[in-house]
Amino acid sequence: MRERAQITLLPDGHRLHLHDGPIDLIIEAFGAALAVNIAHSAAATRFATLLDELCSELPLLRQPAQPGGQQPAGVVAKRMFAAVAPYCEQTFITPMAAVAGAVAEEVLASMTSAANLSRAYVNNGGDIALHLAPGENFIVGMVERPDRPSLVGKVDLTYTQPVRGIATSGWRGRSFSLGIADAVTVLADRAAAADAAATIIANAVDLPGHPSVTRVPARDLAPDSDLGDRLVTQDIGNLFPDEIAAALNAGVEVAEFLLSAGLIRAAAVHLLGETRIVGANIISEQPVVRSEGSGSLMHA
Repeated sequence: MRERAQITLLPDGHRLHLHDGPIDLIIEAFGAALAVNIAHSAAATRFATLLDELCSELPLLRQPAQPGGQQPAGVVAKRMFAAVAPYCEQTFITPMAAVAGAVAEEVLASMTSAANLSRAYVNNGGDIALHLAPGENFIVGMVERPDRPSLVGKVDLTYTQPVRGIATSGWRGRSFSLGIADAVTVLADRAAAADAAATIIANAVDLPGHPSVTRVPARDLAPDSDLGDRLVTQDIGNLFPDEIAAALNAGVEVAEFLLSAGLIRAAAVHLLGETRIVGANIISEQPVVRSEGSGSLMHA
């Protein structure tokens, strides 16, 4: 029998830490004290069953998504399938590309359906689902590298904007990547959609066959990886400025297509200290300053 999910109130007295196997969430709710307590209880109750639900369908979720293919039964698994569906005809992608965002969405939904909150977020390792009531906003800091978080820009989201999901992907993150982006941060209407799109864009930031890029089969690092024998990036050596630009431009081209297709609202692509932004009216590269106002700073 595996260990039970761990639910802990962090020392600040406001944020809740939920941990179960590979799932690690930080949640925060804003509103009346009773509403916040109800939301926390709802999140904990829903979280306790999530991993077992996903594990029951894991073989299917690790298979490449296909149009008209077998559909999962679980609500989170269905959300994962829906998020990757727009890409599966053109490229390899499995529902696991959207698991973090889909989990964040599900826990947030349990909170907002149980209590009247002014704001709330569920942060699943940088993949974030957001709730905003009228007149509210969130400030989200963007990291240049997930393994060494340093805020290089920000997103100031208001209730009137459609963005309710943010996700970051790249070879330095907690998941494998086929590309060489240090980080790709995507804003979308939902967290699962942002998660899937971030994976697609990060894979596109690439210099195929470049001798300075070290790649190994994903299976060598994790035998049960959904990427199988596909080569994933493990290290990047020296690149010339024109090579960095070429890799970034490849990612930007994909991001612009996804923006025009309505699949994302904005993206920031980072590689070796260089950044490209798509949808610049939402994302700012200005220094991140913690506000005393209604905005709440987190990072993606």
